[in-house]
Amino acid sequence: MLFGFGSKKVLGLDIGTSSIKMAELDVSKRGAALLGFSMMATPEVAVNGGEIVDLASLSEVLSDMVRELGTKRKHVAAALWGSAIIVKKISVQAADKSVLEQQLSWEAEQYIPFDVNEVNLSYKILGPSAAGVEIMDVLLVAARHEYVFKYMEVIGQARLECSILDVAGFALANCFEKNYGVMKGQVVGLMNIGASVTTFVVVDSGEVVFCRDIPVGGLTYTAEIQRGMGVNADEAEAMKLSVSMGQAAPDEAASLIQNAHEGVCEEINASIDFFLNTNQSGGVAQFYLSGGSMALPGLAQAISRVTGTPCEPLNPFFRIKSKGKKLSSSYLSEIQNFAAIAVGLGLRQAGDS
Repeated sequence: MLFGFGSKKVLGLDIGTSSIKMAELDVSKRGAALLGFSMMATPEVAVNGGEIVDLASLSEVLSDMVRELGTKRKHVAAALWGSAIIVKKISVQAADKSVLEQQLSWEAEQYIPFDVNEVNLSYKILGPSAAGVEIMDVLLVAARHEYVFKYMEVIGQARLECSILDVAGFALANCFEKNYGVMKGQVVGLMNIGASVTTFVVVDSGEVVFCRDIPVGGLTYTAEIQRGMGVNADEAEAMKLSVSMGQAAPDEAASLIQNAHEGVCEEINASIDFFLNTNQSGGVAQFYLSGGSMALPGLAQAISRVTGTPCEPLNPFFRIKSKGKKLSSSYLSEIQNFAAIAVGLGLRQAGDS
């Protein structure tokens, strides 16, 4: 968890470029169960690279989602991503907590491309560094005040309260751990392939050691079809969706999607190489994929081929059961690719780290 502001049961809220997801879960010592899930389209141009642009239209959608869920909950856990957040691994002199917080404020000035007084800072200690004795690695997290305020404001306009602001990658890891457990001695990669970014997280023995948003996603394929076939964005998006769902579509659209895999996989592979060159963890043994764009035919196979690493879908309902007639097995299958981050947020409780 990045920033906590309350202690009530929360609604997990994932505001994406093309869709918004809201999950309500019952979390107890016995486990977790999904009580409700809502997904609606993001108003056009309301979100840009993770920054909220159109507060009014977004807040209307959030109100509609709460009504659809029929929930009485008012507290929300939301996720920052893209340009709204910076996650950077740094090495610092080992120190106790009070000294470390002062030290990180100074260190942040070297790594964050804006005034440190304009950001909310958080951090996670990863452990001893390979750089030398008495040096430790820290995952530094920074969010600009203006982005944080916009998230809190849009949630407030929907008559909800922002109790937790998390990082999308951390929420993804939270969902994974709840469903698959802590894999001691194993390094796994998680990817949520969304519309405009792919959130890439590496988890080593249950600890997040790397988190980055890669600027490729479903819109990369839409743009490729648009250029290749000379159609407008709406037509290109419709063709892409038809190909993804196995419906009738021009052969050229399917071919352009396959061609675009190479560029997307190169971007992903570059981030994997960066991780390998900057972390002590070993190579990634397995990738788990989620996100609406993972349904693109051949994408998982292309990632596996380029990276040399097996891939499988991340099932956010592997151990999380559901309650209610609306949450049938067929409906859970429909939302499975989209739900991981919202579910990871819905699992949050005050005091999480």
